[in-house]
Amino acid sequence: MSTLDLSSKTILITGGAGAIGRVVVQTLLAHGATVAVNDIVPPEEAKSALPKSDRLRYFRADATQADEVKVMFDAVESALGMPNVVCCHAGMVAAHPVTDYPLDEYDRLMDVNVRAAFVVAQEAARRWIARGASGHLIFTTSWVQDVPWPEITPYTMSKSAMKMMMRGFARELADKGIRANAIAPGIVGVGMAKRQWDTDPSYRARAAKAIPLGYMQPPESVADAFAFLCSDMASYMTGATLLVDGGCSLYPMD
Repeated sequence: MSTLDLSSKTILITGGAGAIGRVVVQTLLAHGATVAVNDIVPPEEAKSALPKSDRLRYFRADATQADEVKVMFDAVESALGMPNVVCCHAGMVAAHPVTDYPLDEYDRLMDVNVRAAFVVAQEAARRWIARGASGHLIFTTSWVQDVPWPEITPYTMSKSAMKMMMRGFARELADKGIRANAIAPGIVGVGMAKRQWDTDPSYRARAAKAIPLGYMQPPESVADAFAFLCSDMASYMTGATLLVDGGCSLYPMD
């Protein structure tokens, strides 16, 4: 599929060593991209988690910290050149009843999911503008950006915020040649959702009822959506959310 040839793309992805991120990285590499992976895990751990490729480099940094993000971008530019696609993918989720949600965990979640995306997108946009270059920001939101789900209210709030963040960047920076879009996955069969599916019968019953297609989302389907948005096939898209959720958002069910 020549239209999905990413050999001209240098793509930075935050949270790229996570369960979904590493599948995304593998897919981007398979389509020819050069990939800069950012995460907070030690390099040795990232090396064992990520695919082996001469077109991949790992850059450890806390994406919530502007100073670390600037240093990271300097390192990426030195090693690979300025990315023309930046994926704000880093995120976390925790489950607690809304009345018992620990405020320190709330603060950490908002930092990782919202602040980090803004810090990274802002730094990328500043550099593209300074160089008179075009660029593409891709944010990872979720189907729950629009649908409440029990015990993860701060997470749903953060994803709603990211959706509007994406639209704000798209609206303000279009005349600079900078686009912004989002990918909204469903209930992906990795991480906390998979653990709950396997160990919590009440969660599994609720989640199974909420997925019209009837099975958990393969992470490869999320990666395929990234490959499409990173490609020139999506070159006229900005301010859009690509919903890839197996129908979860068709109607609220719990």
